[in-house]
Amino acid sequence: MRPVHGLLLAALLLVIIVGSVVVFEGSNNEAGSQNDLDRLSTTSFIDYEGNTVSLEAYRGKPLVINSWAAWCPFCRQELADFAALQKEFSDIVVIAIDRAEPLETAQGYTDTLGISEDLVLLLDPDDDFYKNIGGFSMPETIFVTGDGTIAFHKRGFLSLDEMRTAVIEHLQ
Repeated sequence: MRPVHGLLLAALLLVIIVGSVVVFEGSNNEAGSQNDLDRLSTTSFIDYEGNTVSLEAYRGKPLVINSWAAWCPFCRQELADFAALQKEFSDIVVIAIDRAEPLETAQGYTDTLGISEDLVLLLDPDDDFYKNIGGFSMPETIFVTGDGTIAFHKRGFLSLDEMRTAVIEHLQ
Protein backbone atom coordinates (compact mmCIF):
# COMPACT_ATOMS: atom_id res chain seq x y z
CA MET A 1 0.00 0.00 0.00
CA ARG A 2 1.36 3.41 -0.89
CA PRO A 3 1.87 5.91 1.97
CA VAL A 4 -0.88 8.26 0.70
CA HIS A 5 -3.47 5.48 0.67
CA GLY A 6 -2.43 4.45 4.17
CA LEU A 7 -2.83 8.02 5.42
CA LEU A 8 -6.25 8.33 3.80
CA LEU A 9 -7.37 5.04 5.32
CA ALA A 10 -6.10 6.07 8.76
CA ALA A 11 -7.88 9.44 8.50
CA LEU A 12 -11.13 7.76 7.44
CA LEU A 13 -10.94 5.32 10.35
CA LEU A 14 -10.26 8.19 12.76
CA VAL A 15 -13.34 10.06 11.51
CA ILE A 16 -15.51 6.94 11.90
CA ILE A 17 -14.24 6.24 15.42
CA VAL A 18 -14.64 9.84 16.61
CA GLY A 19 -18.09 10.06 15.04
CA SER A 20 -19.18 6.84 16.72
CA VAL A 21 -17.99 8.04 20.13
CA VAL A 22 -19.80 11.37 19.73
CA VAL A 23 -23.05 9.67 18.70
CA PHE A 24 -22.84 7.13 21.53
CA GLU A 25 -22.00 9.70 24.21
CA GLY A 26 -24.72 12.04 22.96
CA SER A 27 -27.33 9.31 23.11
CA ASN A 28 -26.32 8.50 26.68
CA ASN A 29 -26.50 12.01 28.03
CA GLU A 30 -28.52 14.37 25.86
CA ALA A 31 -31.69 15.90 27.17
CA GLY A 32 -34.64 15.49 24.87
CA SER A 33 -37.37 17.69 23.59
CA GLN A 34 -40.68 18.68 25.12
CA ASN A 35 -42.42 16.09 22.90
CA ASP A 36 -40.58 12.99 24.14
CA LEU A 37 -43.47 11.52 26.14
CA ASP A 38 -45.91 12.46 23.37
CA ARG A 39 -43.85 10.39 20.93
CA LEU A 40 -43.49 7.45 23.31
CA SER A 41 -47.14 7.52 24.39
CA THR A 42 -48.25 6.28 20.98
CA THR A 43 -46.98 2.79 21.83
CA SER A 44 -49.37 0.40 23.57
CA PHE A 45 -48.20 -2.18 26.08
CA ILE A 46 -49.82 -5.11 27.85
CA ASP A 47 -49.65 -5.46 31.63
CA TYR A 48 -49.45 -8.82 33.41
CA GLU A 49 -53.26 -8.89 33.74
CA GLY A 50 -53.72 -8.55 29.96
CA ASN A 51 -54.81 -4.88 29.99
CA THR A 52 -53.65 -2.47 27.30
CA VAL A 53 -51.59 0.35 28.82
CA SER A 54 -50.02 3.53 27.43
CA LEU A 55 -47.34 5.71 28.99
CA GLU A 56 -49.95 8.46 28.76
CA ALA A 57 -51.37 7.06 32.02
CA TYR A 58 -48.21 8.29 33.76
CA ARG A 59 -48.10 11.81 32.32
CA GLY A 60 -47.06 14.43 34.85
CA LYS A 61 -44.99 12.02 36.94
CA PRO A 62 -41.22 11.55 36.86
CA LEU A 63 -40.54 8.18 35.22
CA VAL A 64 -37.69 5.73 35.07
CA ILE A 65 -38.38 3.41 32.13
CA ASN A 66 -36.21 0.35 31.58
CA SER A 67 -36.14 -1.94 28.57
CA TRP A 68 -35.24 -5.49 29.55
CA ALA A 69 -35.46 -9.16 28.52
CA ALA A 70 -35.05 -12.46 30.32
CA TRP A 71 -32.16 -13.39 28.00
CA CYS A 72 -30.18 -10.29 29.10
CA PRO A 73 -27.63 -11.29 31.77
CA PHE A 74 -27.31 -7.71 33.07
CA CYS A 75 -31.06 -7.31 33.58
CA ARG A 76 -31.27 -9.71 36.54
CA GLN A 77 -29.47 -7.47 39.05
CA GLU A 78 -30.71 -4.31 37.43
CA LEU A 79 -34.39 -5.27 37.78
CA ALA A 80 -33.88 -6.09 41.47
CA ASP A 81 -32.18 -2.70 41.88
CA PHE A 82 -35.04 -0.94 40.10
CA ALA A 83 -37.43 -2.52 42.62
CA ALA A 84 -35.26 -1.16 45.44
CA LEU A 85 -35.17 2.26 43.73
CA GLN A 86 -38.97 2.33 43.50
CA LYS A 87 -39.26 1.63 47.23
CA GLU A 88 -36.73 4.35 48.01
CA PHE A 89 -38.21 7.05 45.74
CA SER A 90 -41.98 6.84 46.03
CA ASP A 91 -42.41 10.11 44.08
CA ILE A 92 -41.23 8.52 40.82
CA VAL A 93 -42.69 5.65 38.80
CA VAL A 94 -40.36 2.86 37.71
CA ILE A 95 -41.60 1.03 34.62
CA ALA A 96 -39.89 -2.09 33.28
CA ILE A 97 -40.82 -2.95 29.69
CA ASP A 98 -40.08 -6.47 28.49
CA ARG A 99 -38.83 -6.79 24.93
CA ALA A 100 -41.18 -8.99 22.91
CA GLU A 101 -41.24 -12.04 25.17
CA PRO A 102 -44.39 -13.96 26.11
CA LEU A 103 -46.09 -13.28 29.44
CA GLU A 104 -45.02 -16.68 30.78
CA THR A 105 -41.35 -15.86 30.18
CA ALA A 106 -41.45 -12.32 31.54
CA GLN A 107 -43.61 -13.05 34.57
CA GLY A 108 -41.75 -16.25 35.37
CA TYR A 109 -38.53 -14.23 35.39
CA THR A 110 -39.86 -11.41 37.59
CA ASP A 111 -41.62 -13.89 39.90
CA THR A 112 -38.32 -15.73 40.36
CA LEU A 113 -36.68 -12.41 41.26
CA GLY A 114 -39.54 -11.66 43.67
CA ILE A 115 -40.27 -8.25 42.10
CA SER A 116 -43.51 -8.79 40.19
CA GLU A 117 -45.42 -6.64 42.68
CA ASP A 118 -42.74 -3.96 43.12
CA LEU A 119 -42.65 -2.28 39.69
CA VAL A 120 -44.92 -1.40 36.82
CA LEU A 121 -44.17 -4.33 34.53
CA LEU A 122 -45.29 -4.14 30.92
CA LEU A 123 -44.95 -6.32 27.84
CA ASP A 124 -44.07 -4.86 24.44
CA PRO A 125 -44.97 -7.64 21.98
CA ASP A 126 -43.67 -5.73 18.94
CA ASP A 127 -40.58 -4.26 20.68
CA ASP A 128 -41.75 -0.77 19.67
CA PHE A 129 -40.50 1.01 22.79
CA TYR A 130 -36.93 -0.20 22.28
CA LYS A 131 -37.07 0.86 18.64
CA ASN A 132 -38.57 4.27 19.52
CA ILE A 133 -35.75 5.11 21.93
CA GLY A 134 -33.14 4.10 19.35
CA GLY A 135 -32.11 1.06 21.33
CA PHE A 136 -28.94 -0.77 20.40
CA SER A 137 -27.65 -2.15 23.69
CA MET A 138 -29.14 -4.02 26.60
CA PRO A 139 -30.47 -2.98 28.95
CA GLU A 140 -31.48 0.61 28.17
CA THR A 141 -33.09 3.08 30.56
CA ILE A 142 -34.58 6.53 30.14
CA PHE A 143 -35.33 9.06 32.86
CA VAL A 144 -38.35 11.21 31.98
CA THR A 145 -39.18 14.42 33.84
CA GLY A 146 -42.69 15.27 34.98
CA ASP A 147 -43.09 17.53 31.93
CA GLY A 148 -42.42 14.60 29.60
CA THR A 149 -38.82 15.33 28.60
CA ILE A 150 -36.22 12.57 28.44
CA ALA A 151 -33.59 14.04 30.73
CA PHE A 152 -31.16 11.12 30.59
CA HIS A 153 -30.78 7.99 28.46
CA LYS A 154 -28.44 5.29 29.72
CA ARG A 155 -27.32 2.49 27.45
CA GLY A 156 -26.13 -0.55 29.38
CA PHE A 157 -26.20 -1.65 33.00
CA LEU A 158 -26.93 0.78 35.85
CA SER A 159 -25.94 0.04 39.43
CA LEU A 160 -28.31 1.06 42.22
CA ASP A 161 -25.98 3.94 43.12
CA GLU A 162 -26.00 5.15 39.50
CA MET A 163 -29.81 4.93 39.48
CA ARG A 164 -30.04 7.02 42.64
CA THR A 165 -27.66 9.62 41.24
CA ALA A 166 -29.61 9.85 37.98
CA VAL A 167 -32.91 10.27 39.84
CA ILE A 168 -31.47 13.03 42.06
CA GLU A 169 -29.74 14.81 39.17
CA HIS A 170 -32.49 14.55 36.58
CA LEU A 171 -35.84 13.98 38.26
CA GLN A 172 -35.82 15.93 41.54
